Order: sequence, then C-alpha cells, then structure tokens
Amino acid sequence: MKAVVQRVASASVEVDGRMVSAIGAGLLVLVGVHELDTHSDVDYICRKVLNMRLFPNEQNGKTWDQNVMQKNYEVLLVSQFTLYGILKGNKPDFHLAMPPDKAKSMYASLVQTFQTTYKSNAVKDGVFGAMMKVNLVNDGPVTMQLESPQSSRWVFRCNNTKDAVEVEMTMNG
Repeated sequence: MKAVVQRVASASVEVDGRMVSAIGAGLLVLVGVHELDTHSDVDYICRKVLNMRLFPNEQNGKTWDQNVMQKNYEVLLVSQFTLYGILKGNKPDFHLAMPPDKAKSMYASLVQTFQTTYKSNAVKDGVFGAMMKVNLVNDGPVTMQLESPQSSRWVFRCNNTKDAVEVEMTMNG
C-alpha cells in the first residue's frame, strides 16, 4: 500500500460538482492499494500516518515534533489507484493495483481503521472509484511518501498469464 501524505491548511473532495468531504488543518492522504495488500498493510499505513511528526510544537518551538492526533487535526483519505501505475512506453499500466472489487473493501477497511484508531469525526474520505476533484491548500508545502512492507515482495508473472508467484525477500543488515 502506498500513501502520499500532504500537510494541509484545508482540503476537500468534490464529485459531480458536489462537495462530499472537507477538512481544515491536517493531512490529505492519497492511498493506492497494491494487488497483494493485506490487512497488515492497512494497519501499517494507519499507524505510520497517524504518528508522523509533521507539525510544529508551539510550546517548545520544535518544528517536526507533533502528529495529527496531538494537534487534534483532521485526516482526509482519498483512494488513488494510479499510485501503482507504471508507464509502458507512454501509456499508463495499472496491473499492480488491486482490482476495484477487492480494493473497495480494502480501502473501506483502511477508512474504518483510521476512524477507530483516531476518532471517527476527524477522519473523512472521498468516494471510492469516482472521478473526484481534490482541492487543497498545502501547508509548507510538506509532502511525504510511505509504502507498507509489502513493497519488499516481488511478483513474477509467467508467460503473459494472470498467474503470479509471490516471493518475499528479507534484507539482513
């Protein structure tokens, strides 16, 4: 699972000209679901995003000292399968993204995990699978990229089939 995390003064999502979600200060999180992601990837992304120290602490003057929960700010989650896009020539290919039918429930699980771990009224989201207009006022700008440990897996496809072999590699050192 990939997340692009942006510190924002405000952010919102529109679908068909209608505002569906909006937050004030906090984090806008664009989320891509990989075809091999599991619920452990959901837990990892939630824990890491909520604990990222991207905000200043006015009490002690430290700039990278507090997380979104300590500041009592909001989080806006937006599904974005294109985070797992690759270019084949000039054409995007999204075969690494989880198929929409499975990704929808994985993304819903992510939203639920954020709402349960933090607080439900501080976590908003877009509309899965919709054409969305995402508006934001970047704060900083501060943008961080995050990928769950599943990125250490390699997928090999054989003879142009949909069959895949998953290989997990561990690095020592």
